[in-house]
Amino acid sequence: MSRVSYGLVAGLAFSALAPAVQAEPSAAAKAFGARERVVDASMSPDGKSVALVQALANGQATALFVAPLDGSSQPKPILTSSGNPDRVTDCGWVSNTRLACNIYMLLVRDARKLGFSRLAALNADGSKVVELSARTRNFAWSYQQSGGGVIDWLADDASGAVLMTRNYAEEGTTGTLLGNQREGVGVERVDSTTLARTPVEPPRGDAVEFISDQHGAVRIVGQQPRTNVGYSTARVNYSYRPAGGGAWTALSTYDDDAHTGFAPVAVDRDLNAAYGYEWVNGRQAVVRVSLDGTLKREVLLARDDVDVDRLIRIGRDRRVVGASYATEKRQAVFFDPALQGLANALSKALPGHPGVHFVDASQDGARLLLWAGSDVDPGRYYLFDKTAKKLSEVMPDRPELDAFKLSPVQPVSYKAADGTMVPAYLTLPPGSDGKNLPAIVLPHGGPSSRDEWGFDWLAQFFAHQGYAVLQPNYRGSSGYGEAWFQKNGFQSWKTAIGDVNDAGRWLTAQGIAAPGKLAIVGWSYGGYAALQSSVLDPDLFKAIVAVAPVTDLDALREERRVFTDYKITDAFIGRGSHVKEGSPAQNADRIKAPVLMFHGDDDSNVRIGESRLMLSRLKAAGRKAELVEFPGLDHQLNDAAARATLLDRADAFLKAALGL
Repeated sequence: MSRVSYGLVAGLAFSALAPAVQAEPSAAAKAFGARERVVDASMSPDGKSVALVQALANGQATALFVAPLDGSSQPKPILTSSGNPDRVTDCGWVSNTRLACNIYMLLVRDARKLGFSRLAALNADGSKVVELSARTRNFAWSYQQSGGGVIDWLADDASGAVLMTRNYAEEGTTGTLLGNQREGVGVERVDSTTLARTPVEPPRGDAVEFISDQHGAVRIVGQQPRTNVGYSTARVNYSYRPAGGGAWTALSTYDDDAHTGFAPVAVDRDLNAAYGYEWVNGRQAVVRVSLDGTLKREVLLARDDVDVDRLIRIGRDRRVVGASYATEKRQAVFFDPALQGLANALSKALPGHPGVHFVDASQDGARLLLWAGSDVDPGRYYLFDKTAKKLSEVMPDRPELDAFKLSPVQPVSYKAADGTMVPAYLTLPPGSDGKNLPAIVLPHGGPSSRDEWGFDWLAQFFAHQGYAVLQPNYRGSSGYGEAWFQKNGFQSWKTAIGDVNDAGRWLTAQGIAAPGKLAIVGWSYGGYAALQSSVLDPDLFKAIVAVAPVTDLDALREERRVFTDYKITDAFIGRGSHVKEGSPAQNADRIKAPVLMFHGDDDSNVRIGESRLMLSRLKAAGRKAELVEFPGLDHQLNDAAARATLLDRADAFLKAALGL
């Protein structure tokens, strides 16, 4: 078994931080707080083996397991990572005997924790571990946070090579001509065993994306212009190359702020066309554009109620076979009638599991790796053999919950103050009649996100503990088109938070929430919404739990100043009176309810300083508030012990605050 080497980045060594001594969490908190067992799954080209990146029980550790799919032996760990600072995030098969894995690390640079990624390759038995990412020399002028990514597994090539991006950094040396003057992102063909590197695309200073046809030809490049001081803009200019090679030709300009243009995602070699997304009548649609010089555009799937937001890809060549969207539940549409029939048959074979997803396939397509889950099933991986017409389970996602009764999730809608109907999901305690309960409004993070029907570990835990839980897709959520998104959940915070508060009022009006037993819990933007809800209506919620919350919009803006996306963040937050009015820390004196916050001190999404500022402002205003800090953890608190502590302490806090 191999161990990830810290030598992947500058040879630094780190030691784990000892966790603070805490009371033993309850069995329920441990079970619901356990990390999802399978982080990533992939199938070997011959369909005989599966590689599973699994979360381990201790801390943030992960390990790569490989097992034969015929069940002849148990999965064996061949690569482990401690999670501090390294973690294996995903792996793919270069050949039947060799894999390439992405390693993510948080390292200190200039007194800041920064994320770094590197690619490593190893044999399926754990031997011959090498670093695929190009080594960065000590005299590079900038940190190379990305070690590149695989853009083409070269399914037709048995040599064990891949196409991968490479970040070139301009180098400086004194009194020598050895320094590299190239800068930007390019593409190389890299042999995963010998590490022989062949340039495929030269580096471009503003390149952010390359898309191949999955058969060795790079067909599309995306270039993102920058300001004169190096900040990225919201526009990406895409160019394509003809099938037989030749000069780059303009394809489209996609503007994420203006929601204009075509954003390519994949290229189909046989059709000589690109698949991607485009806004059609105010909602995102899946579009196919010909790359034969005509740029003929065809809308493959569009809706008048929700965005079509996912492409379905299958096999080693990542062929696009369909797309999906979420109304009350996620729906898939396959462009291939045979696959549509297969998907329908698999859904029938797994009753109660409408969410059947294709994860991977063998080279010949005869074997499929699937995932299926529902509201009361956290999900399981399956192997389907087309030839034998056999479906067999590979591994459950959350076996710790097998002994717990989970609650059905009901799609509902409620009327906001202005009459708008807001979609939401209601989860009631098992066996409950849904009346006179302690209740929680659980707004999602983002805000450029949305909740969907299915298993949610936070909602299910609180339902198990006796609470009714309502998850609103407030205006400012993504997935429902431009008009619903408005200016986003920060600039349009009064509408977004108004919808969140109206969710609480609906719970009370329906008799679901018992009088005086209404609380709000949220993570990230959801934590912001939990705090800001009481700025808008101080008397509505009687308890607030905020995990990794945004508390000051100007502070959030300043956190990104040293990063290339600062201008994008700045425009997203905007300028004006809404910044102060929409910052909980600037209005802490309006919050009446007791507040409990949780935050990891390695959070690079929302710095822990925001929770510390909120705590100090609440204390100064004479309010009851507490902050639980988790050393060494980031925004996701991806640690089973930390999550169990969070659930246990949140439950105890809510029960005390609500008088339960």
